[in-house]
Amino acid sequence: MDNLFKTLGDENRLRIFNLLTKQDLCVCEIESILATTQSNVSRHLTKLRNENIVVFEKKSQWTYYQINPKFIADNLLLYNYLIEKMDKNPKFTSDLKKLSLYKESGISCDNIGELNKISLK
Repeated sequence: MDNLFKTLGDENRLRIFNLLTKQDLCVCEIESILATTQSNVSRHLTKLRNENIVVFEKKSQWTYYQINPKFIADNLLLYNYLIEKMDKNPKFTSDLKKLSLYKESGISCDNIGELNKISLK
């Protein structure tokens, strides 16, 4: 249990977790929404994956991450608590607004370079 809380004790990992509670996302999408580097996102996803908090699925050349359904089932109270707290936190709600703008833009991994033409602020 200590490793679980160490893993969730990082703000960047919590921000990724928050996004993935709403939608499966590719590394490049998380990178763009959180305005961070691919290596940073990948490092945090690896830690989340090592604790079985997230799982991934390869689709063509892209790797999509989601919250592990087994993690949710085994930790439902914690999962619901985190969502409740994140829904009240300005940083996490701002990330969700960026996710919403991203989804509305119609941009995908195939054309993520177009993201600089829209503002996710």
